[in-house]
Amino acid sequence: MGRTSRKRSTLANRAIVASAALILGGGGLIAVNVYASAGEGSSGSPPGRTWNAGTQMSTIDCPDVGNELPDVPDQARWEVDRELAAMDTQITDAYRQFADRKDEISRDPGLAENAVLGPLKAKRTASIDRIATAVGRSADRPDGLDGLAPCSLRADDSNDMGDQGAGQGQGQDNGQDGGQDDGANQGADDGQDQGQDQGQDQGQQGNGPEASDFVDIQSVQPNVDRPRQRRGASRGTFTTNCGRNENGKFNPDNVIVAPGVSNGAHHMHDYVGNQANDAFASDDDLANGDTSCRNQGDKSTYYWPVLRLQNGTAENDANADGGGKDQNIGEIQTPSQVTLKFVGNPTGRVTAMPRFLRIITGDAKAFTNGDANANASWSCTGFEDRQLKDKYPICPDGSQVVRSFAFQSCWDGQNTDSANHRTHVAFAQDNGRCPNGFRAIPQLVQRIVYDVPPGPGFAVDSFPEQLHKPVTDHGDFINVFDDNLMKKVVSCINGGRKCR
Repeated sequence: MGRTSRKRSTLANRAIVASAALILGGGGLIAVNVYASAGEGSSGSPPGRTWNAGTQMSTIDCPDVGNELPDVPDQARWEVDRELAAMDTQITDAYRQFADRKDEISRDPGLAENAVLGPLKAKRTASIDRIATAVGRSADRPDGLDGLAPCSLRADDSNDMGDQGAGQGQGQDNGQDGGQDDGANQGADDGQDQGQDQGQDQGQQGNGPEASDFVDIQSVQPNVDRPRQRRGASRGTFTTNCGRNENGKFNPDNVIVAPGVSNGAHHMHDYVGNQANDAFASDDDLANGDTSCRNQGDKSTYYWPVLRLQNGTAENDANADGGGKDQNIGEIQTPSQVTLKFVGNPTGRVTAMPRFLRIITGDAKAFTNGDANANASWSCTGFEDRQLKDKYPICPDGSQVVRSFAFQSCWDGQNTDSANHRTHVAFAQDNGRCPNGFRAIPQLVQRIVYDVPPGPGFAVDSFPEQLHKPVTDHGDFINVFDDNLMKKVVSCINGGRKCR
């Protein structure tokens, strides 16, 4: 696959801000370091934040090293990806230790530094050094990465976020603007009240989600604005039918982010389309794989975290990686409907996607990274003019849960992937045009529907420390259309036709 290899001299412009926060625990005031990245997708707590008395630390917050590596030489990619995956495992292991000793840590916060954060920092420092060494063999060794090693504890501040308007919706706009329109005034209190007695915490054994992560969709005001189509817009669509994963293809790998690493995602994925996708699948494997798509010319792979019911029923992965071992517990739900549609650009024609183009939309670590890259939307059938970004919907009787993704629709014209798996693609700007240097491509819009019992008893799989927050939802796509079918996709979209 094509990748740009550019030298990277320093990370000084992405400095890490460190501060000390006072955590009031059972033993009095204890100083614990809290770190926050100043770069995009920063994590950690704001400098100088003071925790309220009785605050219960809920998770481990680590700067995302992958977000700070936009340029990595091709020769170093495999080693860097392996180390980034190892760092995810380090966080998972540290979170498990923290969760097992949470009561002790609440009484003696100093224990967190000695038993959890200190050892985690040491492991991350070693991995970061190996990443810098790998890059340095082919380019300038990056500076400043060491500041990304320390992690912190943080509380689940979703209630605070809701008070600040973080529960605003995000409209998909028929996929034309990448789901970037924020709504307002979601009326979260009604949904939270409904969820108080449902006991979601029991579903994940204290690992989330919480009642405050749900909102009654009927209390949400419509917030989707349709984009204005300009003269010359590509108005056609192409829909590919690849099933609903009725054959039950699951694994906790992610061949885009962690190639060659089993359980690289630490959560289970649904797969439709290509049936050869696992951590070790090469482009040739995908090209020669079977597909669940009706049109055999589409061997693309489409995957996303599974959705589980939290009804106390154990799935067959209860003791497996990606499942119960990573605190993803409950009965996996097969979607009742999956729609995979490619749409056009509101300002002009689209060009063909390159084969093996990889696109990730959303951020699996958005709870700790912040929502800069979050892009999933949640709603209910009959209410899809109301979209939620960081809340799960409580749907009324007869309505089904809907999760949707509008993928990036602009391509840099050169690379099928990038070091952080983001910078080779982009969303269209507010005016519908692609950023300078990018060209419009067919935009994948996914709509996944679930027939689940009314109420808040469900959640998507996540990294354990992300606490199954809805804002962490994400989707992955690798284009494996054959050339003739991709030409048809482009022709349908630019010609204004609706094709299947």
